[in-house]
Amino acid sequence: KKDNMQWTTTLTFAAAPISPNNNPKHQNNASKKNKPDAQLIQEYKSFANELADAARTAILPYWRLPSLEVESKYESGRSISQTISPVTAADRAAERVMRDLIEKRYPTHGICGEEYGSVRLDADWVWVLDPIDGTKSFMTGKPLFGTLIAALCQGVPTIGIIDQCVLKERWVGVLGEPTTLNDVPISCDSDETPTELKHAIMYTTTPDMFTKKEESQRFRAIRNAVNTINYGADCYGYALVASGFGAHLVVEADLGLYDYCAIVPVVEGAGGIITDWRG
Repeated sequence: KKDNMQWTTTLTFAAAPISPNNNPKHQNNASKKNKPDAQLIQEYKSFANELADAARTAILPYWRLPSLEVESKYESGRSISQTISPVTAADRAAERVMRDLIEKRYPTHGICGEEYGSVRLDADWVWVLDPIDGTKSFMTGKPLFGTLIAALCQGVPTIGIIDQCVLKERWVGVLGEPTTLNDVPISCDSDETPTELKHAIMYTTTPDMFTKKEESQRFRAIRNAVNTINYGADCYGYALVASGFGAHLVVEADLGLYDYCAIVPVVEGAGGIITDWRG
């Protein structure tokens, strides 16, 4: 989507956290009321990295394991491609170890996880976990998946991590700070960023996620306008856009809370914009 000559990463929200981008320039600023103490943010940023390390340790023993068992889970209210989705022992092990660490270190914090549900969602701080975003890639040996970890402060996505354990790549976004890839600051903007859709490269996980008539029509319009479209990257597509490696936008729908909360600080901290269909 294009808005005032700026590229936007488009999400359709399954839930509605408070947007940290309320100014006309879509800059990454929360209101003073919602902005937590800077020292506390750094403490939780460090802890988020601990969670990512623990998830890596839990996932890697299952990577390209010939005997990996895959089960199916049912999610009502999702698109055809998401109604029945796969889950592996790696998904469950990674989320379990992260939840255990949170419960031990910060027992008053809330947790929202893809595999084991939610607790204390009314807490000021809530951790949102997707242990393997892109399980279909993981179970077929394709390293285009990631662990998503977000910390929300009063509903604002404040800290976000996209971790690719096989390639040893970690994107860390923090409200008000530049996003980093393996501790090196990154930006999605460059002199090569196109100003017209006809030159843009777009990612989306699958066209099957656009089930509503309005969404399907808008997706087709953008798909037909861009130069190139790539499928199947899940969260990794957002990480590539944030890094400025040559992809310019991601257009998706039918996302759960755990699918996008970690992505928000990563993309915005790299100079990108995240919006719904209406901007």
